[in-house]
Amino acid sequence: MARLPLSGIRVTDFTWIGAGSYTTKILADYGADVVKIESANRLDALRMSAPYKDKVKGVNRSGYFADRNTSKRSVTLNMKDGRAVELVKKLVAQSDIVANNFTPDVMSRFGLGYEDVCRIRPDIIYLAMSMQGSSGPESRYLGYGASMAALTGLQHLIGLPGREPIGTGTNYPDHIPNPCHAAFAVLAALRHRRRTGEGQYLDIAQTEPTVALLGPTFLDLTVNGREQQAVGNDHPWAAPHGAYPCRGEDRWIAICVMNDAQWAGLVGVLGNPGWAGAGTWLPADRRHAQRHKLNEELARETAKWSAEELMRALQAKGVPAGLVQNAEDIVSRDPQLAHRAHWITLEHPEMGKTIYNASPFRSLRMPAGAGKPAPLLGQHTEEVCEQLLGMTKEQVAELKKEGVLA
Repeated sequence: MARLPLSGIRVTDFTWIGAGSYTTKILADYGADVVKIESANRLDALRMSAPYKDKVKGVNRSGYFADRNTSKRSVTLNMKDGRAVELVKKLVAQSDIVANNFTPDVMSRFGLGYEDVCRIRPDIIYLAMSMQGSSGPESRYLGYGASMAALTGLQHLIGLPGREPIGTGTNYPDHIPNPCHAAFAVLAALRHRRRTGEGQYLDIAQTEPTVALLGPTFLDLTVNGREQQAVGNDHPWAAPHGAYPCRGEDRWIAICVMNDAQWAGLVGVLGNPGWAGAGTWLPADRRHAQRHKLNEELARETAKWSAEELMRALQAKGVPAGLVQNAEDIVSRDPQLAHRAHWITLEHPEMGKTIYNASPFRSLRMPAGAGKPAPLLGQHTEEVCEQLLGMTKEQVAELKKEGVLA
């Protein structure tokens, strides 16, 4: 196997739940030795989050946790015991990065704030990614992906007109903007350290990368004085533009007609139904003005088709259309993901063969995707203590007995 780009980099990882764990997963999958600090007394909430392999609940059986923690090592420590903190300090001395997504001051209470860590390792890269950053009137607020989506205005924009906000169906800030921005900042800090020898304190407020996604919304307000609202699948000027039912249970197709030529292609594929004739829906602004009626007529036509057949027929005529895929479609039937070997199978110590996402990009000289499955809780405690911290088996056993390694 080719040497991965972050081989030789070590991370002492205090992150948990979504965005933090995903950030360090990115680093781990590209070769960093990420040592995840856990506690059996206070589990990472993702370990007890569905779905579970074979629907059997357990701390090592969450697919959600597994996908966010590939290629890492897990060490269990009771951080309320000073001896555990001293072990962490020894690990920090051998690390390049210390990461956490706690509220500010949690790490300081452990004696592991940025200044504390700098005394151990002056060139450390210290990643702190709380909801609102380390200072300011709301810096002490605890937040999760759903609350960040609400605070930043993302929830306000998602839903049907005149209805309550419905959100994205998942904690979107945890999955895209926050971990990707944080990982990018870490990579930039590593490059800076390589050039200058200087470490870095990275203070990331997780609300801010989410706000950054909404640039057009805020420009519309500041430049045009318009406050955008939820519009569902509507487009400012194109119609039809939405998701339409197809034959079968909960099968749908997305269709986006952006000009009159595409409208002609759509009508032709549908067999020129009577309701679509005689220039009733020309030009585009007429379609848009009557889009709600148009959507009703179109839905009756699409319901006669299988989504796959209609997608192929429309695409052949240059009409933008796509099957609304469910999870089974994506995993088992998507030809492009299969071609790119997006889904990889790893052997998990408890769950057995399980699927994981590969990296979303490919490199000629570097393997794609996770190298190792997510760790069992405390799977590498003894290994890390003996190999990195210089402890004997007897010392490890004694600290386990006394609840320090727990």
